[in-house]
This record gives sequence, structure tokens and C-alpha cells, in this order.
Amino acid sequence: MPTNFIDDSFVVPKIWVTEHFHLTMLEDALARIDYEAVMSSQKRLQGTFGLDSGWPKATMTLQQNTEDLKNHKLEFEAREAFAYSVLNPSKSKCLGCVYIDPSQSAEYDCEVYLWVRDDSLALEQALYESILLWLNNDWPFARIAFPGRCISWLAWTKAIMS
Repeated sequence: MPTNFIDDSFVVPKIWVTEHFHLTMLEDALARIDYEAVMSSQKRLQGTFGLDSGWPKATMTLQQNTEDLKNHKLEFEAREAFAYSVLNPSKSKCLGCVYIDPSQSAEYDCEVYLWVRDDSLALEQALYESILLWLNNDWPFARIAFPGRCISWLAWTKAIMS
């Protein structure tokens, strides 16, 4: 991934709090609650990052998840990509995740993926709307892509191929 896809002067928030969500940098300290959220929704989450995405595999272990979260933290600290755990307001339960990545398409500044665990699907639209507002108001992006959500996977594939 390219480094510094946002200006060096931008202070990337490590935490963001709304009425319904507490977002915090995704890191290995959250591995247990993240793993439980991922595996509780494993089948539905496949395809979150593209039609051919096999993540998360049914055989994924807590240790593998912990390693993934360590990598997300390193990417965050290097300003290469920004992954957040979405927690409930009391921070006792992982509701899902948000990923802000450099865009693979020159038409966009970033690409954003998000997911909510199966037992919290009623919050998915509120999370999407909150994240969109946050990115538009507080981040330095003018063109934000939500592949698989606001852009079909077919259209996204064409956008990254051109």
C-alpha cells in the first residue's frame, strides 16, 4: 500500500465517539472481542472486501486474528490505512469494524469498508451514515468510495482497472 495517502499535517483520530458507537484504532488488544464478532458473523462477512474475498475463513484462529490486528495497528501507525473497531458505547462489545484505505482507483481519494456483526445488523445503516458524515466533515477526502455498498462490485472492478 502507498504511504501517506493523506497529508502529513492531518491528525488521524485514534478514537471517535457517537451516540451509538465508540470507534477505536483496531489493534491486538481487542483481539478477543473482535474475534468473537467476526466469527459470530463469519458466513455473512465473506465478500465484505470483494466478491472473491474469502475473509474470514471458518478455520481462522484467535492467533491468526491477533496477527491481523497487529498488522492493522502497524498500518495505522505508518499512516498507510486506518482500521477501527466499532464498539458499543460501554466498550464491552465489538459491533463491527471500519476500514479506510487508499483508493485503488484514481477516481477516488479513499475506499471504505465497514461491517456490523449479525446480532447488530439494525445498526448498520446508522454506522454507514455516521461514517460518511465523519469522513466528509472531519477527514481530508473529497471523493470517498464504498465498494460493494454505494458502488457495485462490477463498477468498482472497472474503476480500478481503468
